[in-house]
Amino acid sequence: MPTLGDLLAAARQRSGSFQAWLEATDPALARQIGEAAQTLGLTPTGYIRVAVADFSRFAPEEDWATITSSMRDSDDPGTICLLGMVHWRLTAKSCETHSHHDHHAFAGAQT
Repeated sequence: MPTLGDLLAAARQRSGSFQAWLEATDPALARQIGEAAQTLGLTPTGYIRVAVADFSRFAPEEDWATITSSMRDSDDPGTICLLGMVHWRLTAKSCETHSHHDHHAFAGAQT
């Protein structure tokens, strides 16, 4: 069984294919990601990578516990992990502690 670190690495590597899958399965969420990314001057893939990085750095213990439980109960824990991190990023965007502005260089290097 892969470790959480393995799953996070896979989520980072899969963000491009994740975006295509998301557009087909959840167009509303894909649109939200696209709008958030455009607002920040990022590609959707860049935004997803920022979401993973921000969750890894800033998510509280309770959010980690929620994602871990969801992953444990899923046949596709990598996708569940990535979805959870993206949802978290979208809902945390008004918090100054989790400001997107600190991540432009990181996201740009990874798009």
